[in-house]
Amino acid sequence: MHYYVNFAGKILETGFSMEREIQSTNRKALHINLNESVYGTIAEIGGGQEVARNFFQAGGASGTIAKTISAYDKLFSDRFYNKNKPGRYVSEERLNKMLDTEYNELVQLLSEKRSEKTCFFTYANTVATLNFRKDNEAHGWLGIRFQLKPQTDPNEVIMHVKLLEKDTQMQQSTLGILGINLIFAAFFYFNTPNTFLQSLFDNLTPDRLEITMIRMGGKELSYVDNRLLAVQLIKNRMTSAIMFDRKGNVREPADMLYRKNVLVFRGSFRPITYVGFDMLKTSYSLFKRDEDYTRDSTLALCEMTFNNLMEEGELDERDFLSRVDLLNGMGQNVMVSNLQEYYNLVSYFSGFAIKNLRIVLGIPNFLEVINKKYYTQLRGGILEAMGKMFPENVKIYIYPTVSSVSIKDHSRGEALLTSENLPLPDDINDLFGYLKKNRKILDIKNVKKERLFINSRNVLKMIQKGKKGWEDLVPRYVEDQIKTRQLFGYKPSED
Repeated sequence: MHYYVNFAGKILETGFSMEREIQSTNRKALHINLNESVYGTIAEIGGGQEVARNFFQAGGASGTIAKTISAYDKLFSDRFYNKNKPGRYVSEERLNKMLDTEYNELVQLLSEKRSEKTCFFTYANTVATLNFRKDNEAHGWLGIRFQLKPQTDPNEVIMHVKLLEKDTQMQQSTLGILGINLIFAAFFYFNTPNTFLQSLFDNLTPDRLEITMIRMGGKELSYVDNRLLAVQLIKNRMTSAIMFDRKGNVREPADMLYRKNVLVFRGSFRPITYVGFDMLKTSYSLFKRDEDYTRDSTLALCEMTFNNLMEEGELDERDFLSRVDLLNGMGQNVMVSNLQEYYNLVSYFSGFAIKNLRIVLGIPNFLEVINKKYYTQLRGGILEAMGKMFPENVKIYIYPTVSSVSIKDHSRGEALLTSENLPLPDDINDLFGYLKKNRKILDIKNVKKERLFINSRNVLKMIQKGKKGWEDLVPRYVEDQIKTRQLFGYKPSED
């Protein structure tokens, strides 16, 4: 006989949101303790043993916990989980070794005794809370490996969090609540991913932590697209940005950015055109002239804002995945953020151990960046915005445009607009001149001028209306994918 773990409460699904009762941490722990089907191990390194403590305080923990373990000393951690190669302690690699070790031991030791009616689980975390000097990064990796049916292969959820509170005891409390939420969600919300995510913040607030990455896997969770799960983190305001590598894998931003030179190109990529691809190539070529450039230390990101993904107020999932697939197919890493203002984008990257940051802007976008009207909410106005936007390691690369274009006959405008001949208000010229003189703003050279007439919005309209000619304005791979998969409302042209 097979048993599913079930929750008898009322759950009503309405689209991506769930009407549900938010239970206290103690009540969640008690629900799990009283469920005879759930049994497992809790392993916690570094940040305290708050998850195990919550189970014990709720009562009846002997029905849930087979073993708890903690290892504060690094030598004990290495002995338990990494005898051959120490590695980093607060890392996804260490978390995976904890899950492997504890889950395998649990199943091997108890499978004969109670596997017929038991769903085994292992919860683990490896966390660095604030030290005594409060000068370290407080963050951690959490995960759970769990069965939803006895005697089956386990599922898995892994996540990374940043702890935002400035008090160690408060951070430990947050970890305890989050761990209970994760275990509870794994068994009771596994079939509703967005409710799963939202429940992780039960009895918590966004000023206490940020979930920077989450990934699900396993037979019962194979229906989950982790890219969509990641973008829901932004929609639910659980994080500011998410990242995918060029293979489409969800990545933890700090790991992806560590000691990298970073090139960011913001766009809609709906679709990426020849001019967009040229912006990437030429800006990267300019970046290669930096004295500390090496191929392995430089990361290019195609960045989209979350608002750009919304269609009539809702996330268009198919459209979003189409953009990511096309960019990945062309070898690009992808970032999605809710950072509308560029100075906030710069501030976000300043929170990581990166070397240099370069932002690629076309002339139209740059004219908006240097427009005073967008900074009236700042006490220092545009001066404050530029101060935030140009710390020592940041520069803007300007991609030129033409002053007049015609999509109909592909005629070129007479004037090539660069940072040298921009029509700027008089009261901005001195500020702009200062940035130019100090090489904070650089022009991208050697662009393909014959392609500057291409406008991605016009290309999209041609695709959707079945007009001929758009095929000549996008890379061949993009054309093939749009036609084969009928992306972006593709309509075949009429002969």
